[in-house]
Parts: sequence; C-alpha cells; structure tokens
Amino acid sequence: MRLVSRADLEERLAGVKAQVEEPREGIFGPNSAVWPVNRESLVFLGAGRAALLQLAHPFVAVAVDRHSRTRTDPLGRFQRTFAQVFGMVFGDLESAFRAARGVHAIHTRIRGEIAQAAGRFEAGTPYEANEPEALLWVHATLWDSSILCWEAIRGRLGDDTRERYYEETRRFAHLFGIPDDVLPGSFSEFRSYMDGMLAGDTLAVTPCAAEMVRFLFQPPVPGTGHLMRWYARFTAGLLPERLARDFGLPSSHPEQHERDLRRLRAVFARLPERLRYLPAYLEVRRRLEGRTDRDFLGEMLSRLLVGRQQG
Repeated sequence: MRLVSRADLEERLAGVKAQVEEPREGIFGPNSAVWPVNRESLVFLGAGRAALLQLAHPFVAVAVDRHSRTRTDPLGRFQRTFAQVFGMVFGDLESAFRAARGVHAIHTRIRGEIAQAAGRFEAGTPYEANEPEALLWVHATLWDSSILCWEAIRGRLGDDTRERYYEETRRFAHLFGIPDDVLPGSFSEFRSYMDGMLAGDTLAVTPCAAEMVRFLFQPPVPGTGHLMRWYARFTAGLLPERLARDFGLPSSHPEQHERDLRRLRAVFARLPERLRYLPAYLEVRRRLEGRTDRDFLGEMLSRLLVGRQQG
C-alpha cells in the first residue's frame, strides 16, 4: 500500500513554502480566490455534508470509529476537525505547517482492517490514514462542499475564479502530503472525480458510520432540537439520495430544499459583517492589521463553531 511518509510531507511543505510570498498571510492570503469564498459563514452550511461524505468512505468511517472519541463526543470531534481546517486556511505559515505535521503524526498511528465488506472493499481490507486516495477524498469533500454552498446562496463563480480557486486548494492538499499525481489536474477534472466518487461503488454507509451520524445530529444543548432536525434535513438535500437514505436522514423534497435556500439567501444578504464572516477570518484580518486588543465577541462566536478561539 502506498503511503504518505514524513519525508513526502516535508517535500510537499517545502513546495508550499516556495509559493508563499508573505508567511504572515499563510498558504492563501487576502489576495487569493479561496479567502473570499471560505471567509463566508454560509460555507459552514456544508460542514455536515462534508463530514457525512467522509464517513461514507469505509476507510474513513472505521478509522474515525476506532481511533477517535466520536461515539462519546461527536460534536467535539466535528469542532476539532474544523478548528484544524480553519487554522490551516487562515493561520500563518508556521501555524499551518505545525498543524500539518501534527495531523500527519496522528495519522501514522491509524491503521487496521475493515471488519465487514462495504462498497467495493472486502472484509479484512487494510486501511491506513496516510493512504493518498483516502486523504484525497477527505480533502475533496471540504472544498467541494464549500463551493456548493457558496454558489447555492451567492450564485455561480466564474470559470476563471473556479479554476484559480481549485489550483490554490492544491496547496491545502500538500499540507497532508497528497502527491500531485493523485490530485485532479484542473477544476473540471476535480468535478469529474467528485461525480465519479458519488456515483461509484467506493462509498457505502457502514453500520458504524450510520450510528455516528445519529450522534452527530443530536441537539448539543437543550432547546436546539428543532434546529438540528432542520439541519439534518437540509444536509440530506445536499447529498446523493442513496447516501442520505442509508444514513437515515429525514427526507428532503426538492421543493422544500429550494424553499430553504431562498430563505437562506434572504438571511445571508442582510447579515452584518460580524455574522457574515467566520470568526477565524475576522481574527486573521485583525492580526494582519496589527491589532492586539481582545475580541471577546469573536472569541465567543468561535467557541460556538469550533469549541475554541482560532487565529
């Protein structure tokens, strides 16, 4: 089995460093195509979709089930994942590289065999978290879900912007050591890859994945049951029907999903900047402006999203 070694990772990180003009701005920066899309809080609408698509890969599902606290702390795992992502997207170069090395070190300890047949994988098939194809799938779900939600609310990105956006996300893939010969070469190839994965036999909802998803949509605090039921239904509308059904999500009729999108468009069009942009983006903007005073509201909003302050 081909794996991403520490030497592979360091080679990719060196390549990223060579592309970065201002290390304080991290791997993307304010002049990138990524920040204007991923600074928007609306992309968080796709977080559930990304998480479920990842769990639909049998390798990812069994690895998460056996090597994390997701069964006992599903919201915490969800928050920690996106805390790492936001740190890599909006942090400075040193922070992004530190997170990349930390994730790789954790992944080196995650290996085993799947217990039962799932999709195209037979029982006993070995898995390792640093396997490039599995890493690619996790990477792809994040960016595909971001674009999907941004375009559903704000409108289609231009072809040139899509291409530039995708090219930049390859830097993020390199933070996980994913080799160039595994990455799709263009946005159109990326879309073909996603379509093939969603329609093919690699993805299959295992019993452990379905169980984790039931935990994931449990109300985190009393009084949020209605919101979580809505979010589960909305997430179902972003997934292929077969996966939403196999995960046991409430059905989302196309007409209802479109009504939800119309309401969301109206809401996000009126949001103040404080709520329109992610706390992680507002914090990095403050940092680049040289501000050192504490942003108590930003810290509170960040804790709500990812459990701790980002920046």
